[in-house]
Amino acid sequence: MNILILFLPAICWGIMPLIVGKIKGGNVYNQIIGTVTGALVLGLGTLAVAHPPMSWETFWVAFMAGACWVIGQAGQFISYAKIGVSETMPISTGAQLIGVSLIGVLIFGEWASTSAKIWGFLGIACLIIGVLATSKTDEGTSEGSKSNQTATLTILLLTSLGYIASSTIPKSIQANGYSIIVGQTVGMFVAGLIYVLVTKQGSALKEAISYKFALPGMAWAFGALFYNLSMKANGVNMAFVISQLSVVISTLGGMLFLHERKSKQGMIYTAIGLVLIVLGAVLTTIF
Repeated sequence: MNILILFLPAICWGIMPLIVGKIKGGNVYNQIIGTVTGALVLGLGTLAVAHPPMSWETFWVAFMAGACWVIGQAGQFISYAKIGVSETMPISTGAQLIGVSLIGVLIFGEWASTSAKIWGFLGIACLIIGVLATSKTDEGTSEGSKSNQTATLTILLLTSLGYIASSTIPKSIQANGYSIIVGQTVGMFVAGLIYVLVTKQGSALKEAISYKFALPGMAWAFGALFYNLSMKANGVNMAFVISQLSVVISTLGGMLFLHERKSKQGMIYTAIGLVLIVLGAVLTTIF
């Protein structure tokens, strides 16, 4: 059972962008409203079933993490439409791993030993090279022109700061994982509402297409729930590293199931980038 739980976060997070890609119609505002609604349903379900201990400090810290998640997810949704899932996910995942690792070292004092620092920074080097490999322009395919790719990657990398904040903010407290999910999904929902209202896209709240995206939102929330269970059953490092295999599922799935085109050279660079990103994830967490 522990082995099954170990791989479930990667499966859930890996198929989430594939489900989004299969849903026809809608825009980033519909996608945000749908996903945060689906996540909130599971978050409230967790509250009702598990009755996790909840303090105001835990709730508000988790709430802020969820709000930051919306920033990162909006950037991903924009990138799916512009350059495809198979290019978006390796770059987004690599950027998150680099940012989370550096914050862990600079703020939380991780990699205390000299050997840990050596392996850790070697892992970051692998991540950077992997991101550069997967972001190599593949003219005439799903990524489009160089100018389109450059603009999209800029948005993706900047909004990935939201994901990085979402992953690191909960480290500031000691809390039950179920409690964090509840506060996080409420924060996601509120931030999603603010996002569509501030951008004057409130009509997305009334459009049926929005709620078709509740399924990928629930896939994300299930992944987060299984991740918390996996951390307890398998240890933090092992759970985190295996969860990052989601990038392999989403990238290969984008090409196989969403039929995103790449040249032979583009596929080679993508394969090299994926290997380096997974290797970098291992080096920055295990050693």
